[in-house]
Amino acid sequence: MEKEAPVTDRQVPEDFLHLIQRQARGKLKVYLGSSAGVGKTYSMLIEGNRLRQRGVDVVIGYVEPHDRPDTTAQIDKLEIIPPRIAQYHGIEIREMDLSAILERKSTVVLVDEFAHTNSPGSRNQKRYEDVLELLDAGINVITTLNIQHLESLYNVIEVATGIRVKERIPDSIVAQADQIINIDLPAEDLIERLKAGKIYALDRVQQAMGNFFTESNLTRLREITFSEVANFLDRRQRMLKPDSNKPSSMAKVMVAISSQGPHPETLLRKTARLASQLNAEWYVVYVRTDKEAPDKILAETHRRLTDTLEIAQKMGGTVLVLKSNDVVGALSSFARECGVTQLVMGKSKPRTGLRKFLPTLVDRLSGSLAGVDIILS
Repeated sequence: MEKEAPVTDRQVPEDFLHLIQRQARGKLKVYLGSSAGVGKTYSMLIEGNRLRQRGVDVVIGYVEPHDRPDTTAQIDKLEIIPPRIAQYHGIEIREMDLSAILERKSTVVLVDEFAHTNSPGSRNQKRYEDVLELLDAGINVITTLNIQHLESLYNVIEVATGIRVKERIPDSIVAQADQIINIDLPAEDLIERLKAGKIYALDRVQQAMGNFFTESNLTRLREITFSEVANFLDRRQRMLKPDSNKPSSMAKVMVAISSQGPHPETLLRKTARLASQLNAEWYVVYVRTDKEAPDKILAETHRRLTDTLEIAQKMGGTVLVLKSNDVVGALSSFARECGVTQLVMGKSKPRTGLRKFLPTLVDRLSGSLAGVDIILS
């Protein structure tokens, strides 16, 4: 019999029961893990059954058992809201039935795979948007998430593991959780579970071990998970202190975005993480010159810029588009007016010819913004 994975946050099901008895809006609890197979779904179902035994109305909104016997055994004890069957290119896809869950209106609903992308034609594009609707309806949600799905970690995960994660969730959504539980399992134990066929079917084991499930990858993901859980808990602790729910008046972070920048999303993620660590407001500023009017730049460039600004809003940044032909003047003026303390910018391309002797954008901003830390990424 598989043992319940250890819980490193000292919250227990009774604590969550106390939370859900208090306010009208639903409470959110996230079982967070470093990778698939650490026991998030199993732990979620164990808690669901414990709450049910205490008289709480608990249902399963959606769960992926992955053919794991111990997980399936926990599912059988709980009421299940049947999934909605969607058709996509002739393929049947099981999706969480949000309307049915809202109609059932249980006290607690268990929702697996928080970062899941819904099939085309669904009510919401992402499952986390479904969860937000449930919370607004007063339904409490317990869900699961792997660390690599956090939006701000996309580039960190790619560098650490070589994997580009397609399904991502804004950090700000996870930060709303009332409880975050880190389900931890050492890399060597996880690999043993993989070899035993307890994570994937045996015919997939060798492929998994050759790609994502290497000891170095799993160890690095585990380290990142510990760090992120500490950040979330630290942020929650600050929120509990008087006046600490307000961003620090000593720190305000700004990132300058260009339509020509090669990796604007990387800048956004680094800025979001910096702002979170400093408990600071952060701003995303794009200076639109006459040369960069929508009708004067390539459609692809305009689309990429629009997408970048939308991502910034989802990540919790305040987006501003300033119209000016004086980029340095516009950025400097805004930074001074708002009391910006850190400015994040992309590195400039190497200059050639006589231009390499002229002051760069960073040089000019440094001279204009004495006392502001400029961070090049």
